[in-house]
Formats: sequence, structure tokens, C-alpha cells
Amino acid sequence: MTESAIAGDVRDTPLAEALGERYLAYAMSTIVSRSLPDVRDGLKPVHRRLLYAMQQLKLDPTGGFKKCARVVGDVIGKYHPHGDTAVYDAMVRLAQDFAVRYPLVEGQGNFGNIDGDNAAAMRYTEARLTAVATALMDGLDEDAVDFRPTYDGTEEEPVVMPAAFPNLLANGSSGIAVGMATNIPPHNVGEICDALIHLIDHADCQVDDLVTFLPGPDFPTGGVLVENKEAILEAYRTGRGSFRLRARWTVEKLSHGLFQIIITEVPYQVQKSKLIEKIAELLEAKKLPLLADVRDESTDVVRVVLEPRNRSVEAETLMEQLFRQTDLEVRVSLNMNVLDADSVPRVMSLKEVLRAFLDHRHVVLTRRATHRLGKIEKRLEVLEGFLKAYLNLDEVIRIIRHEDEPKPALMAAFELTEPQAEAILNMRLRSLRKLEEMEIKGEHGKLSEERAGLKSLLADESLRWRRIAEEIVAIKGQFGTDDLLGRRRTELGDAPSAIVVPIEAFVEREDITVILSEKGWIRAVKGHADNPDDFKFKDGDQLKAAIRTQTTDKILFFASNGRFFTIGGDKFQRGRGHGEPLRLMIDLPNDADIVSAMPYRAETRLLVASTGGHGFLVKSEEVLAQTRAGKQILNLGEGERAAFCLPVEGDAVAVVGENRKLLVFMQDEIPEMTRGRGVILQKYRDGGTSDIKLFVLADGLSWKMGERTRTETNLQPWLGKRATVGRMPPTGFPRDNKFT
Repeated sequence: MTESAIAGDVRDTPLAEALGERYLAYAMSTIVSRSLPDVRDGLKPVHRRLLYAMQQLKLDPTGGFKKCARVVGDVIGKYHPHGDTAVYDAMVRLAQDFAVRYPLVEGQGNFGNIDGDNAAAMRYTEARLTAVATALMDGLDEDAVDFRPTYDGTEEEPVVMPAAFPNLLANGSSGIAVGMATNIPPHNVGEICDALIHLIDHADCQVDDLVTFLPGPDFPTGGVLVENKEAILEAYRTGRGSFRLRARWTVEKLSHGLFQIIITEVPYQVQKSKLIEKIAELLEAKKLPLLADVRDESTDVVRVVLEPRNRSVEAETLMEQLFRQTDLEVRVSLNMNVLDADSVPRVMSLKEVLRAFLDHRHVVLTRRATHRLGKIEKRLEVLEGFLKAYLNLDEVIRIIRHEDEPKPALMAAFELTEPQAEAILNMRLRSLRKLEEMEIKGEHGKLSEERAGLKSLLADESLRWRRIAEEIVAIKGQFGTDDLLGRRRTELGDAPSAIVVPIEAFVEREDITVILSEKGWIRAVKGHADNPDDFKFKDGDQLKAAIRTQTTDKILFFASNGRFFTIGGDKFQRGRGHGEPLRLMIDLPNDADIVSAMPYRAETRLLVASTGGHGFLVKSEEVLAQTRAGKQILNLGEGERAAFCLPVEGDAVAVVGENRKLLVFMQDEIPEMTRGRGVILQKYRDGGTSDIKLFVLADGLSWKMGERTRTETNLQPWLGKRATVGRMPPTGFPRDNKFT
């Protein structure tokens, strides 16, 4: 086609259709050729090409090492046309025993560490294959799998590895494609093999049965799996879920009753250095009051030391605090989204993944047996020709010496095939010994026996599955033994019980004074301030309340609309400024004001009352509010406002009205409620309540008179029943009708 013809081939295509076609091609390339592993060998293309290139370079486990730069060069030059950095990073990860449960590459040099340090440049490091990688590729030269041309058509590469080793579950995989992702944690190969053998023997078993053999992931960095069994079972049943993983820790006893906590294993894919930095930051921010110090004493073995604040600290409470705030506890997701045998991405259950691996091994076994049978048939054909030659050795020699075309003459004289005749003509003279004839007969007998066995194997499916089970047992014996590589590293723990960690465990206890101004500005100053004159306010503002408390306390605010609000003592603005408006911290309506503020004390009672003379007793636990909106406790009548909130003390109550009538009655006449308007404390014809005081009747009623305090012990004239009117107070009672 000429250039002009090509230029003239213009087709009208909607932009959306053109973009859709191109984006779909990109998405499928990313999914199939980059991000998702194959369910059969658990490898992505880059990993498969890396291992194949290393095998071609003869980097066997028993051989020598070669520079990683040489390997990367072969990979990107022959098989994987991408950047060298990406290929080297993939190679480094396959060699990191803290990243891969069963390393496929054995590295020599700096390949990084658990602190997150990078590996040395590829020109400084060397590598070779491990026995695990060799097991993955066992049978490549025996027609076990298909090969395809490389990207430039000059070489061939395997479509999938034969995979005698169950790599997908053993080493796991993670990747992000277009519109989908995968994340499979590593597992113990011994447990995988047990599940595979059970599936061979019981093809109709359920995931529940398989989980008894494969109870959960086994991470290279150990740790403790604390997910409940029902969640693990559901994750394996659906192919989606997550596992909660915690660091492993122990308590190390010291002298004088002291102790320290030692972290010996960190969760999977958590960088130890960043973890320690996070703990140090929280410690500096005073968010870990139970912890005094953290230090890293690790060598090639993880050892992070946590020093508690004092000997009274409970180790479980401290660790629970750290689990909640740091990566000492992580969630590892499970998303078994893989490419099936037809390169179709889908999420598989545990049984489907194991079944796909077994089906692949069955295909590999059949292809290898067929390939071997073909080799044996060809060899037996040659051996049978040799035996015919030995039986007629003199005639064979005569034909070779005198015939111009000995091959057709031999074929005609002894009924030989062309390969047999060719083999006889290529035979060395030294092979004409009698001993050689005996060896050929022996080899012929062995190969004939092997041929019969292979034919039986190919004809009987049960025999093939028995052979696959034997291979899986051999893999378990090689890699699933109770040694450093094979034994389970991640402990299977129980889901932790809900440990209630009080606020005191998350806030450093410190004495503070909370200062509330008349205009609603609030702040906290360090210590228990004694002199209110030292407090500074904005022009026109003044002190409303100064509350001596601690940062671990909750502060109760009672508003004139009858609602209680709760704020933690550590939440107030600190420093020398004027603080911030309290209305920014709580949802206090514009027509309401704060009536009273006090620290929360458990197992106490409060008297709440309105200006209309109604009130009741309420437990302090009932008034705690969980939200900014507060909690309605005192209901108000028309024209009333909440005006009093007093801690209950003593046995008597004194109420004085705006009409200057004083009434004293016993406290037990007031009922205890959780919410409502309450009962009448004092009856009024006009006006409302001016002040209320709780006191001990035997000690008398006291009130301020300027700088002096007066106490009236004879209260009989004013002692009456609740909801009565009362009478005028004693001579000298303050004109503002206030007790203080």
C-alpha cells in the first residue's frame, strides 16, 4: 500500500469509542501483563522472566553468583522491555527474607533491611536462584508448559512455570491494576501441602475443612494473628477479607519490681525505624503517658525496648494503647484476585485457588510423562537398532566398508528405520565391545520398564493423582520441615477481648486550672492557681469560674437551658492567651449561658434546680454527655431558666426566694431522677428562687457578711416541709438573698 493510500484511509470514529478501545487495551495489558499474578505459579510476568533469565544464566543454588546488573541486563534486553530500576526492585524483593516468606533469589551484598533502607546498586550486588525457585521451574525443559515468542521475536519465554512449589499462597502477592487490585498474604508451605493432599483425597470438601489444615497466613516477620476464626473462615470462603496482625512482645523483669517490654517481632511490611519514630513522636506529644522511653537495641534480631513510666503500669494496658495508636497492630487485607488458566481475572476462594494449582500440576504431569514417553520411544528405537547390529556385526562392517550408500543398504538388509541406521553409522568403534552390548541390553530393559509405567500412568487418572500427592509430600518434606525456613513464624492467637482503656491511659495526668470568663472564653493554665487576680481577661470581661482539676478529668458544664455538656480536661487551649470561646467546643444556643462548671466525680449526686423553684437529684453518671450537643437533664417550664447545679453534701437544704423567704427542709424529701422537671422545692406567689445551699443541719446554716461568716444554729423557725413558703430570714441576712 502506498503512502498516499495510507494517508487517504481516514475513518470517522466517535471520540468516546476511540478512547474506549485504547483505554481497554491499556487496562488489559496492565491487568494481564503487569499487576495480577497467575493462579498456577503465583508469579507476575516480571518475576517469571527474572527467574527464567537466571536459569538461562545457570545461576543454580549450587553454582556461583553473578552480578545483579548482568541479570537485569538480560531480563530487559531479552524478555522484559521496561526500566532497569523496576526490574531490579522486583529482584531485590524476591531476595528479602523479611518481605518474602520463601525467597526465590539468594542475594549476596546489601539487599536492604527491615528498617526500610534501600538495597545497594545492582552493580554492587550478586545473586543466584534458591531451591524454591528451582522447584518452581522443574520441568521447563520437558515440555511441561507452553512457550511463546519474546517481545522482539528473537527468543522464547515460558507462559507459566511448571510450579512444583505452591508459590501463590506460600509467598503471596500484591498489585494494583486498572479497576482492580490483588493482595494475598503469605502462608506456611507445610500447611498448604496438607490442604492440597486433603483436597486430592476429598475433592468435594468445603473451605471449612481446608481451613483446619490452613488456619491462617504465616508472615516472614512473624507476629501474632489475632483475628477471630469466623472472620478468617469467611475471608477464605469469599476470597475477600482482612486479618488483624500484632507485634510479638514479652515482659522482661528487672530488679526492684521494675520491668520493660521487649518487642521481638513487628507486623508484616512495617518498617521498624518508622514505627519507632511514630512512638517517639507520640511520646513527645505526651500522648503516651504510660510510656517513659523507647529505644532500638536490634541487631540482625529485632529488639525494641519500651520502658513504662513506673512499676505500677500494667503492661497489657500500655500495649493496648500502642496497638491503637501505632503500627504495632495492622490489618492485612485478603483479595484473591488472580488470573485463572485462561488469563481471566477473578476473585477465587481458597478451595478454587488450591484446585487451580492441582489442575495445573495434573497438566504438567501429563505433559512431562508424554514428553518422557516420546524420548524413551526414540531411544528404544535406537537401542533396538544397536542390538540388531551386534547380532550381525560382521555384515554391518562389510556393508559400511564396501557400499557407496551404506544407510539404505543397512535399512534394507536388517529392516532398520532411518534413525536406527543413522545411529549405527555414527557409532564409535570402541562401542563394539561385548561389554557395550550388555549395557545396551540393560538400558533397553530399564527403558522398557519405564515406558510401561508411563503408559499406565497416562491411562489411569487415579495413578496420576497419586503421583501428584507424592510430589506434594516431597515438597513438604523439602520446604515444610520444622527448621528455620519451614516452621510457622506467625502465632495463631485468639481475638483480643475488649480491654477498656480509660482516658487516663491516653492523657498525661497534670494539674491544671480551667478558667471560664463571664463572656464565655475558656482556657487552662498549668497548676492549681491560687490568686484570681493573676488571671488576665479582655476589656470588659471578668472571671466567672476557676476550676481546679487535672488533664485526665472530665469537666461538666450546666447551661441555663437545662443541658449538660462534657469536655475532657486535656482539650482546653493552653498558654498565656485568652483562650477560645466555649461555644466553639460545644453546641450552646445563643440564648443560653453556662450556669455552673465542675469536675466530674463518679458515684456522686447533683442537685439541679430552675428559677421557678423546681428541682431534683441526679447521679453524676447520668449527666455525662458524649456529643457536642450535650444531654438534656432538667426540663423547664414557661419563663424558667436552669440556675443551680450543686454537689450533694450534708442532710439539709436551704432555699431562699426572690421574695426574701427562707425555707429549710431535709434533703431526703427531694427525689432522685434521671431527667425531668423535678418537684417543687419552695412555693412562690411571685418571683422565683434566689439561692440554694446544701449543708449539715447539726452544724447550722452559714452565710457571708462582708469579710465575716455568720452561722445560725437554731433553725427551728425556718425548718419545714418541701414545697412550703418559708419565712423571713434571720436579722443580718444579706440583702442580695445570696448565701455566698
